[in-house]
Amino acid sequence: MEFPTALVLNAIVAGLLLGGFYAAVSVGISISFGMLDVVNIAHPAFIILGSYVAYSFNDRMGVDPIVVSIVLSPLFFAFGLLLYRIYYQCFEKRGQESLRGLAFFFGILFITEVVLVLVFGVDYRLVGTAYSSTTLHLGAVDFPLRLAVPFVVAVTMVVCVQLYLSRTFFGRAVLAVAQDQLALRLMGVNPIRVKEFAFALSIATAGVAGALLIVIQPVQPAIGREYIGLVFAVCVLGGMGSIWGTLLGALILGLAESFTSTFFGPSWAPAVSFGILLAALAFKPSGLLGR
Repeated sequence: MEFPTALVLNAIVAGLLLGGFYAAVSVGISISFGMLDVVNIAHPAFIILGSYVAYSFNDRMGVDPIVVSIVLSPLFFAFGLLLYRIYYQCFEKRGQESLRGLAFFFGILFITEVVLVLVFGVDYRLVGTAYSSTTLHLGAVDFPLRLAVPFVVAVTMVVCVQLYLSRTFFGRAVLAVAQDQLALRLMGVNPIRVKEFAFALSIATAGVAGALLIVIQPVQPAIGREYIGLVFAVCVLGGMGSIWGTLLGALILGLAESFTSTFFGPSWAPAVSFGILLAALAFKPSGLLGR
């Protein structure tokens, strides 16, 4: 089979742009699941919620959905604080987070989906932006701005999260909370409060990722289920709790899906992506950049 150079280059560009978006939707899981050991299976539901919030403001006021998500990220942060307090008091504090806590997040997932169906219906919704239909051309390579703009925002968000977690005292406390909570208490830090703020940060990133999603494609309430396996696959492939690993794993899966869809058909893309995940775990169970 011959692979034309232009087709290969466009597949690489599309894969990298898609991988950047995958990093945005997965970074929150890397925090909650990889660092805090909270299996937030409802994370994709909060992404879709962010999509619909961005859609509402864009539809009524014409505001860019990405701007909306950044401005309203404190509300998602506050929602994350409230959600973790409920989760901690009802499950984690009693040592019942393993099964009942998972059921709790499953319930949140379906409640969020049902509420969105009742409010917005089951039809697909999309947004209009100044760049959605614009494509830049560099020789034979195309850069659709509906993918390029979310890619830039996604990578910027991932880098900012990494810098915050690695350069601040609170960030280092988040990294330490999963390793030794007793040592953290001896330093005068409340590990529950650290986990609460870190979980809220993961929900805030989901709100931004939701805006990126609706810029890239139309959404409907049930579409979040498609991302449940993806976000955990990226988190595990990159290495549990590694933000740089999340970015690397997302780019690899994005490239794999792009090449598979381009040359063999989109139906093969999920199988190839998860095949890469299984192969990586077979040779490096801790993930690509895991410790």
